[in-house]
Amino acid sequence: MSFLFLSKLLPLFIYPLGLASLLLVIALILAWKHSVWVPLPIGLALAVLLLTSNGWVSDFLVSSLEWKHLPTEELPKAEAIVILGGATKSAEAPRVMPDINEQGDRIIYGAKLYQEQKAPLIIVAGGRIQWYGWEQPESADMAELLEMMGVPKEVIIQEKNSLNTYENAVNVKKILVEKGIKRILLVTSAMHMPRSLSIFQRQGIEAIPAPTDFLVSKNYLEKINNSGQSIILNAIPEAENLETTTKVIKEYIGTLIYRLRGWL
Repeated sequence: MSFLFLSKLLPLFIYPLGLASLLLVIALILAWKHSVWVPLPIGLALAVLLLTSNGWVSDFLVSSLEWKHLPTEELPKAEAIVILGGATKSAEAPRVMPDINEQGDRIIYGAKLYQEQKAPLIIVAGGRIQWYGWEQPESADMAELLEMMGVPKEVIIQEKNSLNTYENAVNVKKILVEKGIKRILLVTSAMHMPRSLSIFQRQGIEAIPAPTDFLVSKNYLEKINNSGQSIILNAIPEAENLETTTKVIKEYIGTLIYRLRGWL
């Protein structure tokens, strides 16, 4: 069983929804055995869901990652802009073109940086896992969308084979060496930036962080403290908060695994 498959499968038992589901399965088994311990896993499952779907918890965890590399007022120029994948949905019916997801800001921001003449080249990095039967790598989707935004096809370089952030860095480095590029602007989601930047720097790449896709802003945090109503509403469980908390946990787990493998 490949590392990639295990890396996708095992954390499901640590993520809030998977852990709560596992606890409820344990509760069912205990109930079948008429155990007096049935309330314990049920209570734990409820606590996990209430805690991780709480807006205050979610916002705190998100800012702990997103605010590590806040953008500077004026990004310096570089020799290339590197945009990491994870931002698109493939052009499968009924879609008539690649769609962008929540992380799609990566592509938009990369195009903006090019139009601001921050670098003469854009490298789009990302393949696709073949288990799902996708026909083209994500890099092709990103290139197509960049061209729609006015970026010339000849300045876009595709890295088509990487399936995780470590492979992004390793494969992009090969392109940089081949092109004689020393300095890049690294574009990815703010939450993903701490791990990504460390990996690229570990490869000896002079990468300048250019984060985007911020989920939490300082102004937003101020607004939710403006009244008692907003404070109470932010504490009510929401599926969106649960999803966001899961993303943060995924990043921290990824950081731990990458350290253990010597990639950071």
